[in-house]
Amino acid sequence: MYTILRYVVTFLFKIAFNIKFEGVENIPQQGGVIFACNHRSYADPIMMAFKVKKPFSYMAKSELFKGNAFEKLIRFFGAFPVERGKGDLTIVDTCVDVLKSGRNLAIFPEGTRSKNGKLGRGKTGVALIASQTGADVVPMAIVYGERLKFRTKIIVRYGKVIRAQDLQITSTSSLKEVRVLKKTIMGAIEELLYKDGMPDFDKMEMESKADA
Repeated sequence: MYTILRYVVTFLFKIAFNIKFEGVENIPQQGGVIFACNHRSYADPIMMAFKVKKPFSYMAKSELFKGNAFEKLIRFFGAFPVERGKGDLTIVDTCVDVLKSGRNLAIFPEGTRSKNGKLGRGKTGVALIASQTGADVVPMAIVYGERLKFRTKIIVRYGKVIRAQDLQITSTSSLKEVRVLKKTIMGAIEELLYKDGMPDFDKMEMESKADA
């Protein structure tokens, strides 16, 4: 069912937007991998998964879990609730369980959506989870203009895998080591996001209109 829905949603998005993918060859074939991406809109978790065959789980703010049909839908796609700003360490345990089960984990290290397209500083959560699980990390970037609308030009970039053993991160790593890992992950996302320089929103809007 997941595979069928992924193809259907991908088809619909390709009709709605001018979407392109880069670095698909960097996507691991096995599951249990962390995908760390910048955050622009509620559509980001969907776009992250287009080229990834293994199912995702991802954190979503607790306000979205209201016991309605929408909650059932996002839970079906692997979402689990997080109360932001409370430092709930049980979330780390949940992420560990997700990764050990073979599902991929989608994380937005900034912790909130960017309103201007620029990358925020990021939080240590992604590094903490990587250190606790020994999971590899795939940096990602989703690049588009100021807002999503019909035929907006979107670029989804998958970066080279950051392997846990290469960073020598373990479950007993110090806070300083975790912060270093966070900077490494955020640096990789930043490199992908600004690959062609700071996104020129006006230019991307014009290209989207020309391709429509």
